[in-house]
Amino acid sequence: MALTKTHYEFKPYNVARWVIWSLFALLLVVSPMVFISNLSITMLTQMGIAMIACLSYNMLLGQGGMLSFGHAVYTGLGSYLAMHALNAASSGGLNIPVTLIPLVGGVGGMLFAVLFGYVTTRKSGTTFAMITMGVGELVFAMSLMFSEFFGGEAGVSGNRVMGEAFMGITYGPPVQVYYLTAAYTLVCVALMYAFTRTPLGRILNAVRDNPERVEFIGYNTQHVRYLSFIIAGFFAGIAGGLASVNFEIVTAEVVGAGRSGAYLLFTFLGGATFFFGPLIGAVLMVLAFVLLSEFTKAWLLYLGLVFLFMVMFAPGGIASLIMMNLRLAAFGRLRQMWVAYVGLAVTALMALAGAAAMIEMVYHLQLNAALGPELKFAGVHLNADSLNSWFGSAFVMLTGLGLFELARRQYVHDWDETQVFIEKEIKRREAL
Repeated sequence: MALTKTHYEFKPYNVARWVIWSLFALLLVVSPMVFISNLSITMLTQMGIAMIACLSYNMLLGQGGMLSFGHAVYTGLGSYLAMHALNAASSGGLNIPVTLIPLVGGVGGMLFAVLFGYVTTRKSGTTFAMITMGVGELVFAMSLMFSEFFGGEAGVSGNRVMGEAFMGITYGPPVQVYYLTAAYTLVCVALMYAFTRTPLGRILNAVRDNPERVEFIGYNTQHVRYLSFIIAGFFAGIAGGLASVNFEIVTAEVVGAGRSGAYLLFTFLGGATFFFGPLIGAVLMVLAFVLLSEFTKAWLLYLGLVFLFMVMFAPGGIASLIMMNLRLAAFGRLRQMWVAYVGLAVTALMALAGAAAMIEMVYHLQLNAALGPELKFAGVHLNADSLNSWFGSAFVMLTGLGLFELARRQYVHDWDETQVFIEKEIKRREAL
């Protein structure tokens, strides 16, 4: 006898997910109202572009286990095609509004991903990484050879203010470009998150974890990698198209190895194993390239040290640290750890201050020797020719390192006790 339901059943909404996405959209809307300077709005625009680029890269690295050294090829070529489309629209040869120019970049990135991805995704692991590096170097060399398309060393420039204003929107003011970028960022981030919930996204995770078993159940792992590569290229191209509209110039740098390395570095720092990790990495990337580079000439050295520290002590990136502490908070143990966190932070900053002072003196002697031996760093006057400055900096660094080691040991002790408590609490709840 068939059973019939007497009432409808509705799957409950995931309230937390709706809250998070609503807060993300609200953050995109109100950010330029809080940070109102031109520099802040420009940085916010670059953060939105970097979020799309880093998330598209994480589709390969974090979700598919494909370490690519040439992802800038697809953002960069998307930028070039978008800029040529913008110039064609300005001259009347192409009837397309500026609002849709980033989609031209997306289609361009996707087409080049179809072309190059057919070769690169035929292999996996180290071989895949080496092939992507070769493709990246190939495209960079071509950018200096074919000046008709790439514009040579001067690049290709354009003007985003064209045609009649639509509802007062001309994309002349930076804030209008920001809101265009914010709209694309919200839609692209949502679509890339939706991709992770699709069967293709799930199989891509399986290919990353156990490709042999995926083959056993009837899937072609090369096809899975290829399709995912194409989708990642599309979103990377959108990021490149937005960059063209924002900067109004595209140079060979956008397809260089340095840009690809930046995507890898900051995606890893943010946390490649979590969806929101690359978003954090994108914010850090813009802060490093715009603010840190203005603060010190040794910013690349500091960035390398931070990357080394994260690889050694937090390989899951900043996102993993956040999730670990959310777990502590869920079990009510975060309050017991804050003293250890403060100790680690203070001693680490002390060691960093001493090391940074010596680094700045070395850079001053190498690059600014003509200005004299004196310099000012973080409000402190230093003399690169004085033994006192060197001794004092070394003393601060070594003292900080010693205290950091003591704080680290106390942290490990507190952490172990906390984990034991959580395991017992989990068992107790399961027994209820």
